[in-house]
Amino acid sequence: MAEITASLVKELREKTGAGMMDCKKALAETNGDLEGAVDWLRKKGLAAAAKKAGRVAAEGLVAVKAEGTKGAVVELNSETDFVARNETFQDFVAEVADVAFSVDGDLEATKAAQLPSAGKPVQDALTDLIGTIGENMNLRRAGGVSVSKGVVAAYVHNAVKPGLGKIGVLVGLESEGDVAKLEELGKQIAMHVAAANPQFLTVDTVDTSAVDREREVLSEQARASGKPEEIIAKMVEGRLRKFYEEVVVLEQAFVMDPDRKVKKVLEDAAKEVGAPVTLAGFQRIALGEGVEKKEEDFAAEVAAARGA
Repeated sequence: MAEITASLVKELREKTGAGMMDCKKALAETNGDLEGAVDWLRKKGLAAAAKKAGRVAAEGLVAVKAEGTKGAVVELNSETDFVARNETFQDFVAEVADVAFSVDGDLEATKAAQLPSAGKPVQDALTDLIGTIGENMNLRRAGGVSVSKGVVAAYVHNAVKPGLGKIGVLVGLESEGDVAKLEELGKQIAMHVAAANPQFLTVDTVDTSAVDREREVLSEQARASGKPEEIIAKMVEGRLRKFYEEVVVLEQAFVMDPDRKVKKVLEDAAKEVGAPVTLAGFQRIALGEGVEKKEEDFAAEVAAARGA
């Protein structure tokens, strides 16, 4: 039997919002398996979250660059927001985005590529910057989007400068239509992606393990109602459609016009731009997503310092 620690119970509570005793019981029932405990609580109706956003704790900046039919986005973390406001740091992140753009958003290729202003690889230049500023930093993520014809549009949320902010989004629209109108549409779709945080492009691209897991949880919830199996099957399929509407960008209600799904917005745009429009891909990076900063106990820190 795995040890059920207080920190594990605390993490489960933060994920699900369930009570402490329910969390302890869930962990005991699943032998300390955190994700299994989340599912156990959901099956019992004690946690409603189908998915959760990672706690955003890391500081730094996200940068995007998009031109024509390609774009890149990078995330560079720092320890404090003070560094993120440093112009030297901001200029560095913007230049790294330029480098990432030249290598199609590949993270390792970006680290290894030359940073023009430093005359050395990005990773080596970052090491130098760490020494200059005196704070640890990490080029954590990079991504790219490209299309053969059409546009790649970019959007930055909470921008501190053009192309620099807290959330960076790229959207690739494949089309032979009017470029200026495609740019405008792409910006709107990118803003939607920033707000709605879709996980997948189409229903067909949804991870099968995620669907299987969701189906199992929904089946258990439906069985608790005591209805016949054939009714349960219909209930599950209906709820799965709602699941797709939450995680698949084309199935989501468009943030700027909730009466239409994103796929309908694209269909309707064909007349405006003069040609069919396909959402070929997207990238969304939110600063510090999935990274937890160490929680500091200031009183304990002062006490330890006095003891020293």
